[in-house]
Amino acid sequence: MFSKSRINEPGPKADDKSKAPETQVSKPNMDFTPSAPKGKVSASVLSSDLTIVGNLRTTGDIQVEGTVEGDIRAHLLTVGESATIRGEIVADDIVVNGRVIGRVRGLKVRLTATARVEGDIIHKTIAIESGAHFEGSVQRQEDPLAQGRISAPAPQAQLAPPLGASSTPAQKPGDGV
Repeated sequence: MFSKSRINEPGPKADDKSKAPETQVSKPNMDFTPSAPKGKVSASVLSSDLTIVGNLRTTGDIQVEGTVEGDIRAHLLTVGESATIRGEIVADDIVVNGRVIGRVRGLKVRLTATARVEGDIIHKTIAIESGAHFEGSVQRQEDPLAQGRISAPAPQAQLAPPLGASSTPAQKPGDGV
């Protein structure tokens, strides 16, 4: 009733079958495509032994571990624990673990317990962990990225007298002229 089949026996057909998958496996290696989507690029990392003097601008992500003396503009900016940034930082998402001396502008700003920030923070949302050191002011804006480096002329408008007002001090009744 049962008969032996050549499929189970070792022979040339078994070798042919083992060779066929090898050629199929090697073909995809020639047509390699990255596993990450083409739109997603890994973050640029500035190592702890690197010092940059100048401004940085990217539409991608930056992780700073060294020292930057200049302004940084990015999509996601991570300031490492060993990092020091002297200048304005502007990004959609900012995580500060190290030291920033200058203005911080971001849609989402997070100061971790190891953060040291000396400067104003303009944000849409903010989180400050216990232990973070912060010296400056905090201001919420609906779109903090739209603001330029130079402040709006609002302070000058506040100094101007209202319409119809005299620039000389008002005299009290009884003061002789």
